[in-house]
Amino acid sequence: MKLKNMRMFGWMAAGLLACSLVFSSPALAAEDGEGPDVPKNIYQWVQSTARQNYYFNRQQMCYAIKNGKIDRNVLIVPTLRTYDDIQIEDVVAKRRWNMEPLDGYDRLAGAAEYLRIDRKAGTVTIERHDDLDGDFATIREESEPVVIKLADLSEKDVEGRFYRAILKYADKHDKALTARTEEKL
Repeated sequence: MKLKNMRMFGWMAAGLLACSLVFSSPALAAEDGEGPDVPKNIYQWVQSTARQNYYFNRQQMCYAIKNGKIDRNVLIVPTLRTYDDIQIEDVVAKRRWNMEPLDGYDRLAGAAEYLRIDRKAGTVTIERHDDLDGDFATIREESEPVVIKLADLSEKDVEGRFYRAILKYADKHDKALTARTEEKL
C-alpha cells in the first residue's frame, strides 16, 4: 500500500512540476505583462504557443490599393511575434549552425512579418521578415517573399489559426479598414 501511495505522490509531483513549467513560460505569460512590453492599443493578441506569442498590428492593418482603388480581397497586415528563451536559443543555434552572422542576436526578442493576405487566391505572402531586439528594433531583415496557401494549413495548424483570426478580425472591422485605406489614396 505504501509503494502505491509513493508512486501516486511521484506522479502528482511530476504533474505539478510540468504545469508550473508550462504556465511560467515567458511566451504564455506575455499577455500577463511579462516579456517584451507589447502596446495593447496597437497590437491585437491572437494566441500563444509554448514558444511564441502571436500579434497583429490593428492600427496599420489595411486593404491593398490597386489602380487607385481599394482592393478588399487583399489585406496588408504587419505582425509581431515575441519569443521565449528557448525559441531565442533555437534561432541563435540555427544561425550558428548555418554560419550566419550573430551580431545583435544576444538581444533577440521576436520577429515582425509583413503579410499580404489575398482572399481570392487563398494565399498569405510573407513579404518581409525582421528579427527584432527587445526594443523592437530590427536586427536583420529578410525580403525574400514566401507564399503560403491557406488551404494547405489545417484548422489545428498554429499558423493557419493565426491567419484565419486576422481574416475574422478584418470581416468584423471592415469599415475601419476601409477608412484607414481611404486615407492612403
